[in-house]
Order: sequence, then structure tokens, then C-alpha cells
Amino acid sequence: MNNGKEHPGGLEYWKKIVILLCVGWVTIWIYRSALAPVYPQIRQSLGGSVSDTALGSISSFYFLGYVVMQIPAGFLVDKIGKKMVLIPGFVMFAIAAFIVARAGSIQMIYFGSLLAGLGCGSFYGSAYSLTAQNIPANKKSFSTAIVNSGSAVGSGFGMILSSFLVAQQGLPWQIMMYISVIMIAFIVVAFYAIIRSNKDDIASQEAYIENKSDYKKNISNEKVSFRTLLAPKMLFTYILYFATCYAYYMIVTWLPNFLATERGFKGTAIGFSSSLVAFASIPGALFFSKLADKFMDHKIQFIVILEISAAAMLLMTVQATNATFLLTSLILYGFLGKLAVEPIIISWLGENAPQVGIGTTLGVFNFFGMMSSIVAPALTGNISDITGSKILGFYIAIVLLVIGTLLFLAANIHKKTPEVSSDLT
Repeated sequence: MNNGKEHPGGLEYWKKIVILLCVGWVTIWIYRSALAPVYPQIRQSLGGSVSDTALGSISSFYFLGYVVMQIPAGFLVDKIGKKMVLIPGFVMFAIAAFIVARAGSIQMIYFGSLLAGLGCGSFYGSAYSLTAQNIPANKKSFSTAIVNSGSAVGSGFGMILSSFLVAQQGLPWQIMMYISVIMIAFIVVAFYAIIRSNKDDIASQEAYIENKSDYKKNISNEKVSFRTLLAPKMLFTYILYFATCYAYYMIVTWLPNFLATERGFKGTAIGFSSSLVAFASIPGALFFSKLADKFMDHKIQFIVILEISAAAMLLMTVQATNATFLLTSLILYGFLGKLAVEPIIISWLGENAPQVGIGTTLGVFNFFGMMSSIVAPALTGNISDITGSKILGFYIAIVLLVIGTLLFLAANIHKKTPEVSSDLT
């Protein structure tokens, strides 16, 4: 693996990858988060008769495409290379954002959202293959946390820009889609300029595998099967991740609308308040990833404490009687929630799964998590249509977090996590 500098005085290749992938997540999440704050404007532009269930389904169609693309994209990454998967995927993403901007019906928005999900689905496998192959082992955890922080930055800025430009300045909601198209075009150029060709990538990977020949011998007798993939501690980890993502994507999709319709927030305050979750998650992710690396034999405890704490913060958010209490709860949820606990869960999973099947295990793990992104937005919208409030949606997320955490703890309470120095996050 070549981690040398590209040219005298230039950044090392792995550092360029970290920056590029972080910006990639920023771009994806600005698109993902831009529509939720302007659901009322979307409803008005479509004639005013669109239900909350239909609006929540916009996000569900996006994540349906994203989930469907995970396995095919991973297969294509191995066959034709990361660059050849990322660039066509993001071109499709740009076309999809343009289709959403020009849509005259909710059905056309659904089509564009589905296409956007398919395009963005090219990113996950490519991105984390690049980090696994190119980032030095002693820098991998913190570097991956930096990459992941791009999703929080993009989510925060997407909500703020959307609220400011549309809700406060009165611009058409389509402006955010055009901004997304421009950003996607820039990132496609960056992918082309920075990511190595498939030939160079394969040469780098072969060199890495050659250096790890002893490691390959040690794991040659390990097998991956449905029995190992669905062993209790693996299955309950998938369920825990489903619950973690369910709460997060429910918040990402419906928090702006909840603040506006049920808590009296207006204009830019909606986007700013919603973005607190995203921005607070950045220091949380960096802090807890460092702490978990330092105390590697206590990862189960870290996971349980963070998950229960996140559930408590959601409960405080729902029961908040004033804006200060509510905003404090949201900040703490961001600091303790999905982006803080996710790297620790992935690291723990990597230590406990058969190493020869780690890719398959992580694929199943991510599939479970992303399934929640399909269910949560539409279900919460349906609850809102029936009850006139989204509060029950929050309670469902809280209950899922508690149940998932207890199942995970029950499966691991008598099992000590092996002390392994490798970090697969």
C-alpha cells in the first residue's frame, strides 16, 4: 500500500481520500436534509392536498433506492473499481436532483428520490473500501470519524440553508435541488481527479494483501455461514443498529416539521434548531471513538450507555416544556446518538465476526440499519395523519432503542469482548 506523497509538498493520498470522502458525505446529506424543512412549501406547490404520509414517503423512496443499491454496488466495486462505480453513481444522483427540482407531481418527486437513492448507493461501499485500503491502521479510527462527520456537517447546513432560503427568504423550494446539482458536479470532477484508476488501485491492494500473507494464513480456516451471520450476538447487533438508525432517520426527516407545527418554531430557527443534532454529533463521534480505542475491552459498556442515554434525550425532547430544555435535549441527543455510537458498534462487530466474512457481516449490518430509513419516515408521517401529532413517533423510536439495547446486552452479558488491536472502523 502506497501512502507516499503524490508530489513534493503535496498531501499524501490517504489524506486526500479522507477530505474527499468527507466532502462526499456533505454533498449527499445536504440533498437528504434539504427537503424536510420545506415540506409545507412542497405541499403548497403540489396543490395543497398532499398528506404527511405522502411527504414522509419522499424520504422513504430515497432510502429504498439506497438500500437496494448496497449489494450491487459492493459487487461492482470489487469487479470494476471504486472510481468506475462512484462517478456514474453521482452522475445519476445529479440527474435525479434535477428531476426532483422540475417535478410537477408527488409521483415524479418519488421517482427522482428513488433515482437519487440508487445514485448515492454507490458511495458507501466505495468510500469504506477506500478508507480500509489506504488509511494507515494507527490513524484509521480517527480518520473514519472525520469522514463520517461529513454527514453531520451536510445535514446541518442542508437544514439551515433550506430554512433560510425557502422558509425565510421566500425562494422556491427547488433552489436547494439546483444547489445540490452544482455541488454534485464539483464532487464528480474531484472523484475523477483524485481517486486512482482501477489498475493502480488493484496494484495497491495486491501489495497490501502480500504484506498481510501471515494474517491470511491465520484466518484461512474460518468460515462464514447463515449460522454465524445470524448468531444471537450478531442478530441482536443488527437489531440494535436498526433501532439506532430508526431514531436518527425519524429525527432527520420529521424534526423540522415537528418544531414548526407542534412547538411553534419559525423561519431560520427551524433549520438552526434541527441542525444542532448534526453539529453536536461531530465532537461526540470524535471524542467517543478516541475513548473507545483507548479502552478497547469496554466497548459493550460504551455502546449500552450511549444508546440508553440517547433514548433518554429523545424522551426529554418530547417532554420539554420550553425551548431551552428542548434545544438542550437535542444537543445532547446529537452528542450521544447515532454518529457517536456507530463507529464503536462497527469496531466491536469487526472484532466478533469471522474475519474471512467481515465484508458480508458488515453488509448485512448496514442493510438492517438502512431498512429503518425506509420505515421510519413513512410510519411517522402516517402516525401524524392519524393522530395529528408526531409525538407517538418519538415514543416508538425510544422504545425501539431500549429494546434493542437490552437484547444486545443480554446476548453479550456473559461474553467478554476479545482484546484486539485492529480497528475496522
